[in-house]
Order: sequence, then structure tokens, then C-alpha cells
Amino acid sequence: MELPSGFISKETWNKVLNYIALSDESPPYLLMDSQMVADKVSLIGKGIRNSKVFYAVKANPDISVIKLMHSLGTGFEIASEGELALLSTLNVPPEKIITSNPVKTFRFLEHAVDYGVSYYAFDSIAEVDKLAKYAPGCKVYIRLTVPNEGSEWPLSKKFGVEMEEAEQLLIYAKDKGLDPVGITFHVGSQCNNVYNWNTAIDKARELWESLSQKGISLKILNIGGGYPIRYTKNVADIETIEKKINKALKQKFSDDVEVFIEPGRAVVGDAGIFVSTVIGKTKRGDENWLHIDVGVFNGLMESIGGIKYTYVVGSRNDPMKWTISGPSCDSFDVIDKDVLLPEPELGNRILILSSGAYTISYASEFNGFSIPKTILI
Repeated sequence: MELPSGFISKETWNKVLNYIALSDESPPYLLMDSQMVADKVSLIGKGIRNSKVFYAVKANPDISVIKLMHSLGTGFEIASEGELALLSTLNVPPEKIITSNPVKTFRFLEHAVDYGVSYYAFDSIAEVDKLAKYAPGCKVYIRLTVPNEGSEWPLSKKFGVEMEEAEQLLIYAKDKGLDPVGITFHVGSQCNNVYNWNTAIDKARELWESLSQKGISLKILNIGGGYPIRYTKNVADIETIEKKINKALKQKFSDDVEVFIEPGRAVVGDAGIFVSTVIGKTKRGDENWLHIDVGVFNGLMESIGGIKYTYVVGSRNDPMKWTISGPSCDSFDVIDKDVLLPEPELGNRILILSSGAYTISYASEFNGFSIPKTILI
């Protein structure tokens, strides 16, 4: 197999090929380059003053990945008692954990409070009442709606409130005995529009000033995640995005404002490569179908939402257009269409690049197919 130009380093590619050649592990499995993850952790937040990084566990919650993150000194953003239990096995200090899910389960709240987690997002009166009962006096930050245009995975409809409601909710939270400390927003996952952060920061600043006039002094701005990775096309790099974010922060906020960042995809996405096997080839009308042993149910669910991957096969045949499908007997299990690839043979490996985020975490054992193993290399 030849190194795909511009996607991963020669070092990572050689690690992957060496592992495949020397291991007797049966596909499908997900290989994660630990050095690439470490490089991303060292880079994210570097360009933003007074920032702290909280890895979004949902992106890839494999215990080996979490151990690596913990060893690198990151904080963690969680949303459930299951994610908290994972961190507790590593004795992650509570001050390194935040939860930005605006609507939390009762069980999770009980566990989080018992563990000592202090920071909670919210966006409704009901959540304030719930927090006042289960986590009295906790630190809270409001989820503000911001533009998600240009994001491949928009997150602007399920959560968040507009300015006036956000202000009222923070005041209500204070009246209920909670400690309103900040504002959070999310520009959308895999955001390709760097100006979304500028618009969001402008909006947050307006709310910040209005609350200051009403006697509520905030100190934390949580800018969420959204940094994109390369799947099939080039994207803005971390340095460029953070340069723009930091410039906006300098213009709008004082130096003592704490900035929380919640990267997920940007940390683990392009460090992962799925190793899969071609298990079938069929002709359906005018379409050539390629069947592989990982699909939307056991690892590639984001393909249903529009994420398109880059595939590599070790064949020198003429390129053809393929519809790629997973192994289940469900017709919903179609990963991609019109993928140009040289025709592989049955049993050949097919590598799926940039598949380290939101793959294993979405996977199920539907139809009896196992969730692929995650292996750090």
C-alpha cells in the first residue's frame, strides 16, 4: 500500500503497515497512533491565553486512550455516570472533570456530586431546579446558541438558549443558590468556518457585559470543541483557528478570563486508522458494491450523518466507483457511495483513514458483529 499524500505522516503510515504485517490480530480493529495523539494534546490550547483543555471523552472512550490522555495531563469533559466510572478507575481528580451536557440524568448527577465534580452546564429552568436539589452551590455555566454554519455535524438545535433567556437563567441560578461562573457554546463538530468562533465570542461578550451590570461577574468562557480534521479535503489547521480565537478574545475579554476548550475529534480523529477486510463484491444494476467487515453499526455511524472517509486498498487494478457497505444484513448499513478505488480481491485489507473519533464510541453489536478492538501503536 502506498502512503496517501497529505493525510498522515510517513512515521504513522509505517507504524500501521508494520503492525498489520507482524500482528496476528484479526480485523476489523482500530489502530491509534499514540504519538500523534500526544502531538495534538500539546498543540491544542497552545495558541489561546489562559486556557485549559478538557478532552471530550465521548469522542473515543477506550480505556487505553483515556489512560494516554491522563498521562498527558488533560482534563476531561463527560456526560454520564459511565464516563465518570471510566475516569474513576484512573483516579482522575474531580477538579480535572467538567460536564457540559445541559440535561443530565439524576443518576449521573448523584455520582458526579459524590465524586466531587464542580462544573455543570445548563440551559433551562428545569435543570437549574435539578442542580439546586442534587448539587447545591455548584458552579454553573449557561449554554448559548451560536451559528453552526459550515460545520459538518451541527449542534445548534438540541441545546442552547438565546441572549435574553440566558441572562434570565443565570440570574435564576444565582437566586437558587448556585454559583454562575460562565458561558459555554459550541460552533458545531467538524467546523470548517473559522468565523463561527468570532461570532460566538462576540455574542458571549455581549451577554457577559449585560450580566456584569446586573451584579453577576463571570470568569469562565468555555468555547467547546469543533476543530476539524482532514477526512477527504483540507481544513483549517489548529494554529490558524487558535490565532483567530485568541485575537477575538484579546479584543473582547480581559486577560484574567479562564478559557475552557473541549476538543474530541481534533485530538483522536486523524490518529486513528480502521483496518478492515474486503468480504464481498457484488453487482447491483449499474452499481459495484464492496462489502467490508466494519459498517455503520459497529464503527462507522458518522457516515450516515455525512462524514466521508478516505479509503486505501493495496491493489494496482484500474480505479472503479464503488458503493461500500458493512457486514450486517440490514440495508441501512451503507457507508459511502461513488468511492473511486482500484478493485481489490476478496480478503484484501482496506484501510479507513481519520477514523479515531466517533467510531468505536458509536459502535454496537447489532446483528452479532463485535465492536472492533482499539489498539495503541
